[in-house]
Order: sequence, then C-alpha cells, then structure tokens
Amino acid sequence: MLKVGLTGSIGTGKSTVAKIFKKLGAYVISADEIVHKLLEEEEVKEKVRKEFGDVFTPEGKVDRKKLAQIVFNDEKKRKVLEGILHPLVFKEIERFFKEVEGKDPKAVAVAEVPLMIETGSYKNYDIVIVVYAPHDLQLKRLIKKGMSAEEAEKRIKAQMSIEEKVKYADIIIENTGSLKELEKEVKKLYEILKDIASCSSYSGFPSKGRGKY
Repeated sequence: MLKVGLTGSIGTGKSTVAKIFKKLGAYVISADEIVHKLLEEEEVKEKVRKEFGDVFTPEGKVDRKKLAQIVFNDEKKRKVLEGILHPLVFKEIERFFKEVEGKDPKAVAVAEVPLMIETGSYKNYDIVIVVYAPHDLQLKRLIKKGMSAEEAEKRIKAQMSIEEKVKYADIIIENTGSLKELEKEVKKLYEILKDIASCSSYSGFPSKGRGKY
C-alpha cells in the first residue's frame, strides 16, 4: 500500500484535489472531517468547554465559527486546541491506513492533512503532495467564499507559508488554472501513484521537491 500525504495551505485547493482522488478510486481520509466528528464527542466537547468556555450552540454543539474566531486571533489558544485534537486525528488516520492495507495491499491511500508539515507528521508518509497556489490567489478564493480580506489574511498567516511548504514536497500540484485542468493533472498523477503502489520494491520518490504536476 502507498501512504500518500496530501497538504497545502488554506485556499490552495487541497480539499478539491482530495475529492478528485476519491472520485478516481483512491482511498481518502480528511483530517478536517475527522475533527468535525471529534467535536461531536462528549469527551472532546468537555475539554473544549474547559479551555474555551461558552463556544457552543443552544443545542449543545461546538460553534465552529466562534471557536475559529478565538483560535485564529490567539496563537496560544490555537496551540491548546491543536493539543486536544491532533493526537486523536493522527490515531484515526493510522487506523484508516491499517484498515485499507488489510483489504487492499496495493491501494493508494491518501490522507488530507492541512498541518502535516507544521506538526512533522509528513514523515509518516511514503509520498508527500503539496497543492500550490500563490498568496494572491489564496486570498481571492477565501474572499469569494465569504471571508473578509482581513480574516482571510489571518487564516493564511496562521499556517506556514505555501512557499515554505513546497520545500517538503515530493510532488507539487500547481492549482492555478481551471477545475478541468486540475482534474486532468490529478488523473495523470493518480495513474503514476497506482503504478508505484503495485511495485513492491518502492523505496522513495526520486525527485523530492521537483515533481510538479
């Protein structure tokens, strides 16, 4: 099985790439989706309540917007939240990989993890893919989604810059064109990954930081 780490920065299109991989037949798991589920667990909600106070809806669910406003304006609070969630996210990703390998030893298994580089977990993957878009395009996409320019800038700056992230990539997907162009490039890459996954002698991607798609 080939363990693929997929990352990028906010607004670069990593989630779109993950969806394309899934559509093509890859096994895909999303760290953000794991977090959504974790925030519904009583034990996790109790930890969030203890650290962040009243960040809940009248129905007792975590108000993600309210929580985001806190953590993206306070680095210490953001680290606290990451300390609660990250170990649980990593545990679930490992469970996912074991499950996939058990039923499909030649699978391409993709984990979409926004903070893969920052946490150092990129080292756990056979291949690391970084989805790239320049800062101006990131900003434009986030504003189009409804964020103010100020909020979008805060979100971007809360993560490692995309220029820094690409230095850790085995493969870079440049997402600066149309969705159709992106789908074409991801499809081409997926065929290569399938070939690698079926090769028992795979020992590392040969062109670290230089494989652009």
